[in-house]
Order: sequence, then structure tokens, then C-alpha cells
Amino acid sequence: MASKLTAKAKDADFVFLAKNKDGKRFFPDGEIYARIPEIGGLSKKRVIVLHSGSPKPNDGLVELELILQILKDRGIKPEVFFTYFPYSRQDKIFENGETNAAERLIQKIINYYEAKKIYIVDPHFGKMPWLKKYPVISICSAPLLMRKMKENSNQDVMFVSPDKGGKRRTGISGLDKKRTDSFNVDFSGTTSAFDGKVVGVIDDILATGGTLAKFYDYAEKSGAQKVIAMVTHGPFRPGIIRIKDKFPEFYLTNTINAKEANVDITDLIVKAIQK
Repeated sequence: MASKLTAKAKDADFVFLAKNKDGKRFFPDGEIYARIPEIGGLSKKRVIVLHSGSPKPNDGLVELELILQILKDRGIKPEVFFTYFPYSRQDKIFENGETNAAERLIQKIINYYEAKKIYIVDPHFGKMPWLKKYPVISICSAPLLMRKMKENSNQDVMFVSPDKGGKRRTGISGLDKKRTDSFNVDFSGTTSAFDGKVVGVIDDILATGGTLAKFYDYAEKSGAQKVIAMVTHGPFRPGIIRIKDKFPEFYLTNTINAKEANVDITDLIVKAIQK
């Protein structure tokens, strides 16, 4: 993605972390190594840290904190751009003894590391009330996914969200979803709306694929002519494979590096940081 960004943001300099003496970015015991060789030339520039919280979210967060600490030591207040925000589904306290991991991470980046703002592509917690307390810019990929699908097809598509959370984030109407346990969900809604239609379901995160697989079955039983899946983030490879095999058409952005990704978000990044 960096080379594509370079081509679209010609006035920007791209800095990458240096490797250690072994030519790697981690030590033999697995600990992360971080060094910004060009740190001396960044003090008077706008600095944006581009980060994806997958495929190794815990290692990635350690690396991100090391980067932010290096910048803080030099008095640099950066902006942080998450193509995928880790721990985003832990966005409220569900059970006694938990914490809102998503908010605490944002709080730390803003308050401790003094980041000016945070950009996030389709955060699971988009438009949650607590988010208003922080300088966070949510970037919706739904228009990009819909445009990509339309470029490949002349079909008249009915776009829907799989649940109320999707509707909250994108504004696209959805069904009522009830999770019966950690692995199973049930849907309810007006089944006649799907009869004879090509249905395009837009979701933010594809983990195990349980929600989308259940939605496919529900829409098919409701008379849908065809069901198309459009997803922003694919952090779990088995889930990607499951949905790719089940749906006749599958669109996935490259917020996380995956060979199945067929929708590029470079333009979303460039447009967001140029505003």
C-alpha cells in the first residue's frame, strides 16, 4: 500500500522502521525492535503514523507504542491512521471486571502520547457516545465497496447492513440480529423485502464468518435472487475463506493484508489526510 500512497501523495515523504543487526524487526525471543532512522528530520514536519492492527494485533500494538514513544521523546505530536483498529469490538463493558479496551487505547494515544488526532477506517465503535470525547475521525468504506461492486456488475442491488450496529456506523438499514451465544446468531425482519432481489450485505469485520453465513441463509430463504458480501476488515483468514466459498461475489478491502482483498483503500487514506 505504501507504494500506492507514494504515487498519490507526491509531496509526502515515507519513512519506514529500520531493522536490527540481524536484518529483522524483532529479536530472537520475539521482542519488537523499533528505530526511526530519519527521526532528526521529522521535528518540523506533519507526521502521520500509518498502522494496521492485524494480522498480529498484540505485536503491532507494542510496535506502535514504541514508535509513538520515540516521537514523544523528540517532542513530536503525530497523527495516527489506523486502517484497522485492534480490540475494536471490546468497545464497552459487557461483564463485571472488564474494561472498554477500545476507548482506553484511544485515550492513551491521545492523552499520553499526545497524538493530535486519530483516523480509523470503519471502527466497530463508530458513533458510540464515548467517541465524541476524542479527536477521532471515522472513515466509512461502504461507498467505496458499493462503487467497486457496481463497477463489476450492472445489477440493481438492495444494500443492507446485517445488524443495528452496521446501520449505526454506515446509515444503511439492516435487520435485527440476536446473538444466542459466542458462535450463533438469529435474524429477524421483513422477509418480503428480499423477495426476487439481489442483496448486497455490508459488514465491517469478518472474523469467523458466522454472522454473514447466517445472513446468507436467511436472505436465501427469504427469496433473495442473489446475495453479495462486502466487508471492510478481514482479520481472521478461516472466516475469509468461509465467506468467499459461500457467497457468489465477495468484496474485501485491503485494510489488512490478505490475498483475497480486491478493494484498495489508498484513495480513502489520501482524501482523509488531505482534508
